[in-house]
Amino acid sequence: MTRPARTVIAALAGLAVIVVTAGQRAGHAGGTEFLTERAISRHIDRARYSGRLDAGRLDELVARGAALFAAKFTVHDGAGRPMATQAIIPTKVARPRAQAFQRISGPDANSCASCHNEPVDGGAGDFTVNVFVAEGFNNPDFDTTDQQFSNERNTNHLMGAGLVELLAREMTAELQHARADALAEARRSGSPVRARLVTKGVDFGALTALPDGFAELAEIDGVDDDLVVRPFSQKGVMTSLRQFTINALNHHHGIQASERFGARWTGEADFDEDGHADEFSPGDVSAMVAFQASLEPPVKRVPDDPGWRAAAGRGDGLFAAIGCASCHRPALPLESLDFADPGPFDAAGTLRQGEVDEPAIYDLALRDWAQTLPRDGDGHALVPLYGDLKRHGMSDRQVAALGNELLSQRFVERDVFQTTELWGIGSTAPYGHRGDFTTLDDVIRAHGGEAREAREAYIGLSDRDRGAVIAFLTTLVIAP
Repeated sequence: MTRPARTVIAALAGLAVIVVTAGQRAGHAGGTEFLTERAISRHIDRARYSGRLDAGRLDELVARGAALFAAKFTVHDGAGRPMATQAIIPTKVARPRAQAFQRISGPDANSCASCHNEPVDGGAGDFTVNVFVAEGFNNPDFDTTDQQFSNERNTNHLMGAGLVELLAREMTAELQHARADALAEARRSGSPVRARLVTKGVDFGALTALPDGFAELAEIDGVDDDLVVRPFSQKGVMTSLRQFTINALNHHHGIQASERFGARWTGEADFDEDGHADEFSPGDVSAMVAFQASLEPPVKRVPDDPGWRAAAGRGDGLFAAIGCASCHRPALPLESLDFADPGPFDAAGTLRQGEVDEPAIYDLALRDWAQTLPRDGDGHALVPLYGDLKRHGMSDRQVAALGNELLSQRFVERDVFQTTELWGIGSTAPYGHRGDFTTLDDVIRAHGGEAREAREAYIGLSDRDRGAVIAFLTTLVIAP
């Protein structure tokens, strides 16, 4: 029986099933209907969501991003990359890949939520969903878990990620303004000018501006020489949610975003040669960014049990007293909740503000959770991340468990990691960059290097007081 040509879309557990007739698919003989199983039913027009979004349009874009985050991509969406690698710079393989999925160099997941799901979509991942990274920058197609070829990493949660990126943007702007002011003063005075690089109370060292317009950078600490605070990944090497999303789509799913892998940068619409051109549009990326940026930040839970509540309160004070809060800062002030997409500091291969008529503005103040953020005396939102967005050396000769990677990543030393934000840690076991510590006590004892003094102070506490610190940390949870 022949039916009129039509497309029927049914949302089934995140999968859009498209029913297409012969008249809609070139080269299909006869009138028999067939199924094209796809997760992406239609691409999103980024221009429709430009400018300042009102609450309704923001909700709509976030909902579409949530659906893409949970969707299980199929070959009809372009999943898989037979002629491309997982490297963030578009790179061809020498010969077609023999298999679609490869747990080591990827693609290694059907969905973003396959790994980011503890305890909710956007959350963390168990040890079983660890990923292998770093080698892709040098030899992008590898098939061994040997540590000299790949670094194994546990999955971080993304809750509150929009606030984290906004903090990084403001910190970057302050650091770069300090550099610009010092260079201007050095030119004016004809003498070197040393400038401290401190933003939101976090000390990133110093630089010396010279009258000739150059600067001595040897004293910069915990951030790249360009002074861009990169808040994502455990090494602190990803600038934005947009960059992170484009990287992850290609690495983990074999889905190529056109803004990096399309004709503009590669000269090809189907860079991975899987028969699917322009697999993920700039609007699709924007929807996923809006979803991640809008994720509710973790909270501090008040325990029901009076004894636990008292211990957690005492542990909160001890956490600061023994020095943990010098890096795991309880809160950083944020001047604006306006999240611009694309952002101001992305580089080539990610859509940039100069490439669009106007960026979208996601006002995070429109989210219900924004009303719960505490404020400082100047009215700035206080982001309770328990972090500092700075890189630190985490091992020494005696305490080296967190210095076990053999490959450097993005020119960051092997034992240097960005301070883990502790908000949500009560919901995101296991711990450590590899997820190989099963208790909070174990991972605290593994801190060496710049954290060695705080670690020794923790070990020097009584059993009761160490238990209080752990009780406090377990109150930092992701709300269900």
